[in-house]
Amino acid sequence: MIRVGIIGGAGYTAGELIRLLLNHPDVEMKFIHSTSHAGDRITSVHEGLYGETDLIFTDELPLQEADVVFFCTAHGDTRKFMENHQLPENLKVIDLSMDYRLKTERNDFIYGLPELNRRTICHSRYVANPGCFATCILLGLLPLAKHLLLNDEVIVNAITGSTGAGVKPGATSHFSWRNNNLSIYKPFRHQHVPEIEQSLCQLQHSFRSEIAFIPYRGDFPRGIFATLIVKNTMSEEDLYKLYEDYYAEDSFVFLVKENIDLKQVVNTNKCLIHLERHGTDKLLIVSCIDNLLKGASGTAVHNMNLMFNLEETIGLKLKPSAF
Repeated sequence: MIRVGIIGGAGYTAGELIRLLLNHPDVEMKFIHSTSHAGDRITSVHEGLYGETDLIFTDELPLQEADVVFFCTAHGDTRKFMENHQLPENLKVIDLSMDYRLKTERNDFIYGLPELNRRTICHSRYVANPGCFATCILLGLLPLAKHLLLNDEVIVNAITGSTGAGVKPGATSHFSWRNNNLSIYKPFRHQHVPEIEQSLCQLQHSFRSEIAFIPYRGDFPRGIFATLIVKNTMSEEDLYKLYEDYYAEDSFVFLVKENIDLKQVVNTNKCLIHLERHGTDKLLIVSCIDNLLKGASGTAVHNMNLMFNLEETIGLKLKPSAF
């Protein structure tokens, strides 16, 4: 059994992570850390887990009892923790914050997008989980980057659910403002753009094109729906073949020739991709995921499976709602 600890257990991504791990056949949950909820039952925060666990939040850190620790902490807190604590020698770390996604000389975390770095993740001790927007957008672009086909501006419009803003209430996540509403934020300067650029350069070293990314706040709780436009003159048939070849060994990315919609991926660890040729040189790529699962906790469990040499789909065979 894999002994698991979670640090920062009260947020949306932590709730989904706990749900997945409680139902994972090879996991034993050792502790769920939360300073603000220490002593409270997990179900007092994550009410969807009634009947599934009697675990209680703790403010203790029994790291020596775990084989892997997931950080579901606020951005900046994982780095502070790593710099101020001595971790057991064999403890593995999966960080869901953005602290270690960008590679530096002092950073020995592997960027944890399995469809990009599967083999490296299998042999890694430290993994930085990708951002949700980055996951959705990269999965739409990686096959093109592998074949050196991203040589012009990439135009991206993507809309995300309110859970992407985190559990703490704010002016733009309040129901009365978000419901029946739509808005953009951080146009051209979203924090996930650098990790997208870094990952595309990993496959296409010459990539220097602008990613013109406009993020939208949606009036739904979960999911990301992205449309990407790039210049490309290949036939639609050849493009689908290129994408199918790239994702041939991946368990959670599916090419769909009909138009796709968000409900097809919500509550799953899937990414659906649809391709359309328009005019002589325009390629429309549609990509959608569940931001809390494929965009966060689902990929974290996927990474854990790889790090412990398990079959990658274990604990992640989730089905969308019928409605």
